[in-house]
Amino acid sequence: MNLIANPELLELMAASHALGTLRGGARRRFETLAREQAPVRAAALIWQARLSSMTELQPSVVPDPAVWTRIRNMIDAEKARAAIERQRDAANARDAARPPSGGWLRSLALWRGATAAGALATVLAVVVGFNLRDQLLNAPAVQYVAVLSDDQAAASMLVTFDPKKKQLVLQRVGSYSEGADKSLQLWALPPGGAPRSLGVLDNAPALRLAASESDVHAVPTLAITLEAKGGVPAGSGPKGPVVFKGALIEKTI
Repeated sequence: MNLIANPELLELMAASHALGTLRGGARRRFETLAREQAPVRAAALIWQARLSSMTELQPSVVPDPAVWTRIRNMIDAEKARAAIERQRDAANARDAARPPSGGWLRSLALWRGATAAGALATVLAVVVGFNLRDQLLNAPAVQYVAVLSDDQAAASMLVTFDPKKKQLVLQRVGSYSEGADKSLQLWALPPGGAPRSLGVLDNAPALRLAASESDVHAVPTLAITLEAKGGVPAGSGPKGPVVFKGALIEKTI
């Protein structure tokens, strides 16, 4: 595979590698080429840097108080576990150092202490388990992803779909500006069907649009057009030119 001779394919594969959508043998072959060919390696590093820097586009968010509660619970559980292990080790050391007389009494006390400590550890583990479960349930999921590029194959918009929150999340990657009198509008391009509007974008670096899985299921391509301010009326198709376009890929959650 001569990726160097095909810059557009190289950009798409490097973007997919950075996003994690390039998998299996294709991912291994790309990583082998990246180790052997400097241009491929450079493209991969550039896309990794682009995507890692997108966190800077997001506004700062104050963590929910529940997050700090979960962290404290996890720390307390770890401290309790370490304390139990220290007590058990100390008891074993004392038991080994004492003469055998009355050993069954000491063993009984040790087992009672171990039982109480085990019960405490179980309670803490249950509390931490519930907190971790809540954290996992509230974590964002990504079911579909698309990198929308212009006619020069320069990536300009990253689109992901979160089925849990029923949202399309769009993040601007490039420096494109539509102007004060224009709006960008996102379209689904279903096979054999007319373009379907998914929403009008504002000029924020990152935004969210309400969407259901039916809006993106079996949609191979997304496109963004440049329209008059406010976008085209509901029920009509795109009027302006396509500025960004890209394949919509379903990935495993």
